[in-house]
Amino acid sequence: MSHADTIFALASAPGRAGVAVLRVSGSHCLASLKALSPSPIEPRVASLRHLKAPVSRETIDKAIVLYFANPASYTGEDLVEYHLHGGRAVVDAMMEYLRGCDGHRMAEPGEFTRRAFENGKMDLTEAEAVADLIDAETQVQKTQALAQIGGALSSLYEGWTEDLKKMLAHIEADIEFPDEDMPEGILPILLPRVEALRDDIAAHLNDNRRGERLRDGVKIVIIGAPNAGKSSLLNLLAKRDAAIVSDMAGTTRDVIDVHLDLGGYPVVLSDTAGLRPEQLGSDAQDIVEGEGIRRALALAENADIKLLMFDGSQTEADAGTLALVDDHSCIVVNKCDDKKMQTPLGGGFEVSVKSGDGIDVLISALTRRIEDMVGLQETPALTRERHRAALSDAQDSLARALRADMPELCAEDLRLAIRSLGRITGRVDVEDLLDVVFRDFCIGK
Repeated sequence: MSHADTIFALASAPGRAGVAVLRVSGSHCLASLKALSPSPIEPRVASLRHLKAPVSRETIDKAIVLYFANPASYTGEDLVEYHLHGGRAVVDAMMEYLRGCDGHRMAEPGEFTRRAFENGKMDLTEAEAVADLIDAETQVQKTQALAQIGGALSSLYEGWTEDLKKMLAHIEADIEFPDEDMPEGILPILLPRVEALRDDIAAHLNDNRRGERLRDGVKIVIIGAPNAGKSSLLNLLAKRDAAIVSDMAGTTRDVIDVHLDLGGYPVVLSDTAGLRPEQLGSDAQDIVEGEGIRRALALAENADIKLLMFDGSQTEADAGTLALVDDHSCIVVNKCDDKKMQTPLGGGFEVSVKSGDGIDVLISALTRRIEDMVGLQETPALTRERHRAALSDAQDSLARALRADMPELCAEDLRLAIRSLGRITGRVDVEDLLDVVFRDFCIGK
């Protein structure tokens, strides 16, 4: 990608719509606009324009045009937005015209936001939050992304970086200009501050991965014996027939995932094959069902919450399901309108998926549990694994600094900690990170 190019792409969703927004950024964007409509244009003032092809003078569209002069634009460059009628023919004609303009080309995924980063309009955490906000499907995801766009994470990390720089400056001054009145040097004074910062980073890392869970969705797995009502519960919570429901045991052979908004929190709810390993044999049907059971158990092992579902019309609780009870599980007894068994382990939720009895209570309890797990707090949460890796490196550097017996060694470890924090915001060593950060962006952002 050449930064000398002027790039263009749809900033709105593709397809038929009332309005399509086409964004053009770069030094030639004003020239391509004037070729379509030569009248002067004032920055940051919307104007209605007849856009005519330069050669044929055929009207492409009658559209609203906005011009943003650098650096006061999203990308920090000259930028033009065309608010076109959203018909396919209009958009195709405009795109075709821009392709033929000197110095213009289609933007790569994430290139507008990458230019905004490279021109100092935002740091990497704020750029990542742009993608999170576009992908947000629930209120809480939106709130987290907006806080990060507003600099919540970068302010925290920049504050830590400034503290480290001040400590490093004192150590280097002590190395270069030793104070005769301080025979022990500056380290005994600064090390408690280093230790406090290390502890702050450790507490930030020890967040139960709530930020990442909020981005990706809390994983809830429904697991239990055949015909316990797992698929019916999934369909009820999803409010659609996502899974096939049948009285025949073994109907569900593979994992079925649905994405839900549960009380504003994103959830990935999974239905799994019924647990009955004692019935598995060597024929093809049993082999397929056995693979489904193995996948169910593997998914349950990594789930944030396991809904262990029991058939209340049976006299005994399924032993295979009982074996999965742990701190991440939630016991659900279905068919409570025909209940014959005692609720396993003396606690859980009694429901009837058929009539809907008890479902509201179950949903409320799950929402409270999810809120305790990933609910927003005053301190901003980590949202990506690369943040966690860089913070772990910084924490290790500070731990070494605390053990250093020479100021020169302590200073070097503080420098390494500063560089680790800088990798998160993009202040240092970022070239190798840029493709990773921006490759998943949509075209036009």
